[in-house]
Amino acid sequence: MPLVPASSIVDAAREARVGAAAFNVIHLETAEALVTAAERTDTPLILQISENCIRYHGSLLPITRATLALAEDSTAHIAVHLDHITDADLVHQGIAAGVGSVMVDASALPYAENVATTAELTSWCHARGVYVEAELGKVGGKDGVHAPGARTDPDEALSFVRATGVDALAVAVGSSHAMHERTAVLDKDLIAALRTALPVPLVLHGSSGVPDDELRRAIAAGMTKINISTHLVSVFTHSIRETLAANPALVDSRKYVKPAREAVAEEAARLLGVLTTPAAEPELYAAQASVRG
Repeated sequence: MPLVPASSIVDAAREARVGAAAFNVIHLETAEALVTAAERTDTPLILQISENCIRYHGSLLPITRATLALAEDSTAHIAVHLDHITDADLVHQGIAAGVGSVMVDASALPYAENVATTAELTSWCHARGVYVEAELGKVGGKDGVHAPGARTDPDEALSFVRATGVDALAVAVGSSHAMHERTAVLDKDLIAALRTALPVPLVLHGSSGVPDDELRRAIAAGMTKINISTHLVSVFTHSIRETLAANPALVDSRKYVKPAREAVAEEAARLLGVLTTPAAEPELYAAQASVRG
């Protein structure tokens, strides 16, 4: 099936008030597992390739071409997205390779520089029909920063979106990158306020640390694109540890990677069900409607 634009997945999810799943590729095996999950559940999925993933593989093209090939060969609706890209050259390379959306991450820069850098790359991407996500400021935990109290201000976020022209915005509402326990509690009132204030979809980074019910409530409050990486990486690694502990003489990596790939496929399929099952929160919708007037 031809690649699906991330924009169509995100926009459809926002309209339906369900989550648009965005799961990170680490290597070919996880990409295969994620595509399998999308096919088993007949659910659209955004495959994300981060700058860290690109650095691990040594360059952009091998892992990106492999992921694009899997997406194009799949019976599911799959988009391929570049995640947390700080290097403009990688944006250019990814678009040339066929990626249709990118997260431009200039959040480590001072605000004015973030706006200028993001606006420039967004203009370049839009001229080529590419969908752009960005981030106003650091989400807790990224690159060693641990700021669980970080929150996005709706007025500042609106100014940022207007100044940059981005299509989606990653916001800080209580999640943190690289969490290994699913204990985060999100600020649903802030999510509702951001949903009301902004004309673009909201993106939740650090979703691995958010429990299932909390994810559903966040989506009901107005969150749309849900990024998950660490949790699925943990599932993969846990499976390998279990297999090797039970069979310490194994030397053929396929015999312990295959069950790990299947474990990720199963958990990813379960998460797709969580994210696409509406969790009605009438009081939140009522609050949003009253703010809109």
